[in-house]
Amino acid sequence: MAGIAALVSLFSFFYYFQHSDILLYGDAVAHINIARRVIDSQTPGLLQLGTVWLPLPHLLMVPFIFSTTMWQNGGGGSIPSMIAYVFGVVGIFRLVRGMLEASRNAGTKSAAGVGAAVAAIAYGGNPNLIYMQATAMTESLYISLFIWAVVYFADFIRLLQTDDLPENDLPKNDAPKNDPPKNDPPKNMHGDRRPASSARISLTRCAWCLAGAELTRYDGWFLAGIMGAAVVVIAVWRWRDRDSSNRALRAIFLKFLLGIAAVPLLWLAYNHIVYGNALEFANGPYSAKAIEQRVGAPNPAFHNAAVAAIYFLKSAQLNLAAGNWGRFWLAAAVLALAIGAWQLRAHSTAMFLLWAPLVFYALSIAYGSVPLHVHTWWPFATFNQRYGLQLLPMFAVSAGVLAAFIFSSVSRPGAPGRHAGKLVAVIFALVIGSYASIWNDPQCLQEGRRNWQIRNPLNSAVARFVAVLPRHSRFLMDLGEHVGVMEQLGIPLRQVVNNENHRPWKRPVDPEGLWERALADPPAYVDFVIAFDGDLVDRGLNRTNLIELTEIHATGQPHAHIYAVARSGPNQRR
Repeated sequence: MAGIAALVSLFSFFYYFQHSDILLYGDAVAHINIARRVIDSQTPGLLQLGTVWLPLPHLLMVPFIFSTTMWQNGGGGSIPSMIAYVFGVVGIFRLVRGMLEASRNAGTKSAAGVGAAVAAIAYGGNPNLIYMQATAMTESLYISLFIWAVVYFADFIRLLQTDDLPENDLPKNDAPKNDPPKNDPPKNMHGDRRPASSARISLTRCAWCLAGAELTRYDGWFLAGIMGAAVVVIAVWRWRDRDSSNRALRAIFLKFLLGIAAVPLLWLAYNHIVYGNALEFANGPYSAKAIEQRVGAPNPAFHNAAVAAIYFLKSAQLNLAAGNWGRFWLAAAVLALAIGAWQLRAHSTAMFLLWAPLVFYALSIAYGSVPLHVHTWWPFATFNQRYGLQLLPMFAVSAGVLAAFIFSSVSRPGAPGRHAGKLVAVIFALVIGSYASIWNDPQCLQEGRRNWQIRNPLNSAVARFVAVLPRHSRFLMDLGEHVGVMEQLGIPLRQVVNNENHRPWKRPVDPEGLWERALADPPAYVDFVIAFDGDLVDRGLNRTNLIELTEIHATGQPHAHIYAVARSGPNQRR
């Protein structure tokens, strides 16, 4: 399964790379350049990671964008996403097989294998995910961490269902002394003779995956809260039993809770120390709230979580299929959830956890300044429609559970087993048919192309003008919206004095910062200045001794102004 996923990943990357599609999203360009700033800047270092976006995706990209070529063409930012895609496919297979094999009601191992294969194909074959994993966007990485966190949490729940924990798993200080040796306890379904030890390992691995998810997207904070609450409930339930093995488990419960709480606390502390505002990522000038206020995009679900949930479900369906095909997926998901609760019982915990993105995005869209538009509903536009991919694991697992249930029901003794394969083939055909309906033009690719069509005319026009300037010139520029100009030209970011070249904890400005000094006296630090109407350079620039070389217009975009500095005699650049 991993080999097939790797081939799909590589083939799709080269396809989209040849068609110049991997840098369509402005966010993909920004992610790559944040990673690049860590090693290529007037002030390199971890503070270049900034705020708003969580740091793990950028840190994973850093080793791959040392090469100017890999930075410039965007390939370096795709590699972590591609690796995560392969792990995600394997994780879906592992999750469904483990969940079905653990339940006595789920049928044979053959049924579990069939269900796991269908789920893996439904996940890995999704055209929108295949496109997104070829880019530097964070969806592929987060979803993979999400899946593996659920895998290990499901393992943990299954192991807790094991009968009384064996004596040989007791801590040394609590082990009974001078007792006659006992026969080894029977192995559990994983071949492990020590269920409590396995439970602790699974919960620890879950914590690591959750920490990674929390460092990738804020969705992970919500997921960690749900799993943390579940662990608290289990710990309270176990508290009634005072034996030593349960005391050991309660210790690992506490470590789990502390571990998943550490990441948000550290991020809040980082924002407070560096930016003087623990919630800088949520209400600062680059936050989603500030962007929504500047852009003024309509939010059809403003302060209405129910409508937000409907829009999110619609975006998820459009990421899976066109037209009425999406209804098949939603019906399959509801049916599979009912089957899971009936047949899998406690082992269906994972299926409920996979619905968590619906709650998170319903609240975020309604109350968190995160509008989502689908082209089929008002305002008939495409904006953040890729968020619907967060429900792909749930739909994939649902398809797998449904296939396994049909296979085991039809192939059991007394049933016409010759029809089992045919019925599973029908489900497989429905999956392929729905994906075929969007294969030529996936929604995420459409959204990226629209994004590119808005950004590219202005960026390309500015890049064409800058390309004729002396190669080793230094520039003053706000890189927030138009960093792609320098990336297209391969101009190292250390030649650009930008809004991250100062000490951000100095509020509201850093008088000794390179950024502020260059704004106040451009001829002393740079050769050319690039300003866009309303950006930080345009608002704070001292235009004395500047000569405007050109003003560039693009429909629907702010005007760009390029200045040359005028130096006289001894006034040389520092």
